[in-house]
Parts: sequence; structure tokens; C-alpha cells
Amino acid sequence: MTKDLSPHNVGVEEYKGNKILKIYKVDEEGKELEKYSTVVSFGLTKAQYILENIDAIKKFVETYSKDSE
Repeated sequence: MTKDLSPHNVGVEEYKGNKILKIYKVDEEGKELEKYSTVVSFGLTKAQYILENIDAIKKFVETYSKDSE
């Protein structure tokens, strides 16, 4: 469905007392890259919106991905 992505990992952190989900790039050993490593981070409310609309997100990727050309 998608092209090969850079090595990455997912973790849960805290920001201003709230839990956030963070997707970040890692090196060959699985350690977080120091500069510009965060791909995306969001809290519970945005996660709920994402889950509610996951099919639309998948369709978006399929439609506009360069791999589909």
C-alpha cells in the first residue's frame, strides 16, 4: 500500500500532563534520531478522530500515493 518508510518506532509520552502518542524515526540500532526525529505526535482526542476516520485516511493514501501511479 505504501512505499518503504524510514525505520521508526512508536511510544507514549506525556506533554503538559496529558499522554501523547509519538511516531519517531530511529537509527539502525533502534535509537531515536536526535534532530527532526518526530514524524507525528498527537493526544487522545486526535487519536479518536483518526480511528473514526481510518478508512478515509487509507483511501487518501491509496489515491494520492506515488506508488499507485
